[in-house]
Amino acid sequence: MAIRMIAGVAVFVCAEDGPCLAEDRALSDLIGQLFDSGARLVAVPLSRLGPDFLRLSTGVAGGVLQKLVNYRFQITVVGDVSDAAAKSEPLRDFIRESNRGKTVWFVEDLAALDAKLAGA
Repeated sequence: MAIRMIAGVAVFVCAEDGPCLAEDRALSDLIGQLFDSGARLVAVPLSRLGPDFLRLSTGVAGGVLQKLVNYRFQITVVGDVSDAAAKSEPLRDFIRESNRGKTVWFVEDLAALDAKLAGA
């Protein structure tokens, strides 16, 4: 993890490797690190969210995102979600609606996050 300034915003960027954040303990540890860092925006690699994250019926995405949002963090999921979105209309709708808001975003990479923050 590292704090990076992206488009003038302090972003807590999670490392590609590390524990799966779909597990309560790992997610709670991340939230503690977020509070210590002072950052309000966290960029999480899709790979850290586990294989069920993009299957909305599992409830994994809802659980992870709700916990972060309840603590008033903004989350950006960083990674290519196009294959999963192409196979699931509900996921495609969820991603589109999330990206219209200010709390949860899905971006392909940190350059896309930079562009999104610059336009916000």
